[in-house]
Amino acid sequence: MKKILGTTLTLLGLAVFGQAKEDSIQFAKISTEILNKGKAYNELRELTKNIGHRLSGSASYEKAVTWAEQKLRDAGADKVWLQEVMVPVWVRGKESLHIKTSNGKWKSLKMLSLGNSEGTGGKDVSGEIIMVRSMEEYDKLSPQQVKDKIVFFNYPFSQTYIETFRGYGDAAKYRSTAASLTAKKGGKFAIIRSLSSAFDDVPHTGSMRYQDDKKIPAVAVGSTTADELAELLKSQKITAKLNSNCGMKGEKLSHSVIGEITGKKDKSVIVVGGHLDSWDVGEGAYDDGSGIVQSIEVLRTFKNLGIQNNHTIRVVCFANEENGVKGGVMYGKTVKENNEKHLFAIETDAGGFTPRGISLDMDNEKRKQIQSWADLFLPYGVYDFKNTYSGTDLYPLHDLGIPTAELVPDSQRYFDIHHTEEDTFEKVNRRELLLGASTLTQIIYMIDKNW
Repeated sequence: MKKILGTTLTLLGLAVFGQAKEDSIQFAKISTEILNKGKAYNELRELTKNIGHRLSGSASYEKAVTWAEQKLRDAGADKVWLQEVMVPVWVRGKESLHIKTSNGKWKSLKMLSLGNSEGTGGKDVSGEIIMVRSMEEYDKLSPQQVKDKIVFFNYPFSQTYIETFRGYGDAAKYRSTAASLTAKKGGKFAIIRSLSSAFDDVPHTGSMRYQDDKKIPAVAVGSTTADELAELLKSQKITAKLNSNCGMKGEKLSHSVIGEITGKKDKSVIVVGGHLDSWDVGEGAYDDGSGIVQSIEVLRTFKNLGIQNNHTIRVVCFANEENGVKGGVMYGKTVKENNEKHLFAIETDAGGFTPRGISLDMDNEKRKQIQSWADLFLPYGVYDFKNTYSGTDLYPLHDLGIPTAELVPDSQRYFDIHHTEEDTFEKVNRRELLLGASTLTQIIYMIDKNW
């Protein structure tokens, strides 16, 4: 009996080893194909240089829709279609921010209105600046202290967290709520310190939201300007003057772009995607042009290597992630209405830097199964499978009980350029971008084979 058991275990070990070796060989083929023949880098150049930034509702976003539709066809998709989405239309327009110090002279500051903010209607709005360094400090101010003032929320992006997304999450509440908090106590507009890990004078935009009907402007300044302003406020009163034309202009019909290769076994769907829109500054190269071209590369690689996928592999280029998530919501709604079975969905929306891991937002059994594949990824520098979040566009799918995930690149430089004029093609490294596409293809290969 002992001998039989030993033989069985030996055979089982050989079978497991054989399977791992087969997967290891396929991983190498995927990596070699993408690093040598991948088109993602060139396609990112096209997207950023020929179209540029792509705010939802803009003419440039509509150009990106046409571009993505063609690229999916070129990559070998069996089927490509546009999914209708009603998106908000926000327009920035001209804007300026000045301060007047004790010498009586006005000085212009670099700034950006926050996304979805209402402006001043092209009129000057001015008042004395008061500064707070935290939400708790602001809560202690009375309405009398805030009334007719400009509130400057000088909360820095924490340098303590090694995982910079934690620093971003910690500071993000100031961007999203500063305007409404200021309005509730009678302030005229809000200034925030940008959500930036860099020490420069580059302002960052990003989405904010109103909590009630009183809508006042909110703007961001870079770290250097924030420090200079804080220093001036130690010794003197400062007046700020804002003139901006930004605001919401209703909604319009737009589209997410979807392409897929049909499964040979069944029609269960595996999703890989990013968001096609970007903010209206820079070129949206990292956020999220990188994710779009990486996702298309996955589909292309399956076709080029002749991998016979069991399940349908679908690329989704989501509309309107930045200032509404309408594309993600509509996709989730359609999946539910059509009772369409999804096995897994992964988004790449954290920049095109070197991949370090995959975050797994799913039940413990499936998480452990994916973590058991870690040794296959290790030769490619991918080792981190401990996080449990997924992309914003995938939350509607996660709410339906679908396992979701997010590619985790090295994020140390991401928030230096996130939502700024610095997010350009030149910042992206070809090998790093293609390594991310390789990791995505490898995980989808394993899901398709084993689920």
